[in-house]
Amino acid sequence: GYDILGILDDHLHTNESVRGISVLGPIESLEEYLSKNIAESIIITLKLKEYDRLEEIVHVCEKSGVHTEFVPDYNDIISTKPYTVDFLGLPLIHIRHVPLMEAGNAFIKRAMDIVGSLLCIVLFSPIMLAAAIAVKLSSPGPLIFKQERVGLHNRTFKMYKFRSMTVQKASEEVSKWTTKNDVRVTSVGRFIRKTSIDELPQFWNVLKGDMSLVGTRPPTVDEFKQYEARHKRRLSMKPGLTGLWQVSGRSNIEDFEEVVRLDCEYIDNWSIQLDIQIILKTVVVIFKKVGSK
Repeated sequence: GYDILGILDDHLHTNESVRGISVLGPIESLEEYLSKNIAESIIITLKLKEYDRLEEIVHVCEKSGVHTEFVPDYNDIISTKPYTVDFLGLPLIHIRHVPLMEAGNAFIKRAMDIVGSLLCIVLFSPIMLAAAIAVKLSSPGPLIFKQERVGLHNRTFKMYKFRSMTVQKASEEVSKWTTKNDVRVTSVGRFIRKTSIDELPQFWNVLKGDMSLVGTRPPTVDEFKQYEARHKRRLSMKPGLTGLWQVSGRSNIEDFEEVVRLDCEYIDNWSIQLDIQIILKTVVVIFKKVGSK
């Protein structure tokens, strides 16, 4: 089930092949390779005498948000919660336990996303139609606001929202961030933000597969550029419309480290039951208008 992209090894020549698999270069070129290519998993097969390289390799993989496995001689250097699986007789220790990676879980979650997003699109279609008309009548400009966000494995995608602000002229200097009582927010925009109606087009993102109903909130490209290595772990799961952070206070939680902690807690403890609980709590939070801006 693996599609092997290539091998990094200090003892083989670049462009050489092993059993039909190309040698991409030495181990030190791993970070450069991951910055230019998309790899969803790295399997480390170091010899015992080369284990002084393991910490360096793991750090690069974690920083790049790639899932990491290795065939070990010992596991004394693993500081997180590893778990072992058997792969053709070889023990693989997963450095970080992600329940969603277990067999069948990803399929179940995707099935829930497809069914749930379709149902919500049908259910909320009258509200979305009314919102679309109101947005178009409130001010000139596009109906949908598209913003580039960073999702699973650092891939970017366009996230959809109903436009809630006036369109500025190209000659005007505009801040990227909204502030309280921002004059650029229309009266309709203020209402759809407060009621979270502006988020409804994201059900199309879920249907497309860019997002999930429940997950971590996708950062903007500018926010992602400021991430430290440990923050990128948030991107080891598909971003969601809602998540543990949103139902724990939504925008009232302003400490980013707390947001990261809640997101990682969700990733480590994911289950179908947890997703259902978060969805139900989200409905309650929206109706109570807790933390909405």
